[in-house]
Amino acid sequence: MRIGVISDTHLTARATKLPDALVQGLKGVDLILHAGDWVNLEIVDMVEEIAPCDSVAGNNDGPEIIERFGRAKLLELAGYRIGLVHGDGFRKTTAERAREIFAAVRPDIVIFGHSHIPYHQTVEGVLLFNPVRQPTKEDSRSIPSASSSWTKQYRLGFIITIVRRNGTSTAPDHSGGI
Repeated sequence: MRIGVISDTHLTARATKLPDALVQGLKGVDLILHAGDWVNLEIVDMVEEIAPCDSVAGNNDGPEIIERFGRAKLLELAGYRIGLVHGDGFRKTTAERAREIFAAVRPDIVIFGHSHIPYHQTVEGVLLFNPVRQPTKEDSRSIPSASSSWTKQYRLGFIITIVRRNGTSTAPDHSGGI
């Protein structure tokens, strides 16, 4: 199963189409996971033209997006439990907040957004992952090599290939950036 992971698209109602690099990068995925901050519900329809999409709402999303997706959810895909949350809030880092939301259920992976800073780290056996969006001046910090794949200096998301869990598979293959 190939999953496109994106977050923080921040596209307003003025957007008439998705960025070409995003559309190209997501071609062929089986599912798209979006970690919130769509900003405009019409963008969801554009993304769903590429592949089915599941998501959560972020702090910049209105009531329609919150009602449709909720603020956090636990998914089971190919035998993996995946927590999906935007990660906004106060105190602590975005990654710490995202991990704490799912601490009681101990998922295999927690996908979050909000900070616009790429993140790929395993903490106490849980893979924490922020796919990030286009780089900003704040994003010019050191980027973890495991999640850095840049196309024309425009970071759009990440593709994760999940291999069904069996007796020998212990983690999904992170096959590269969009």
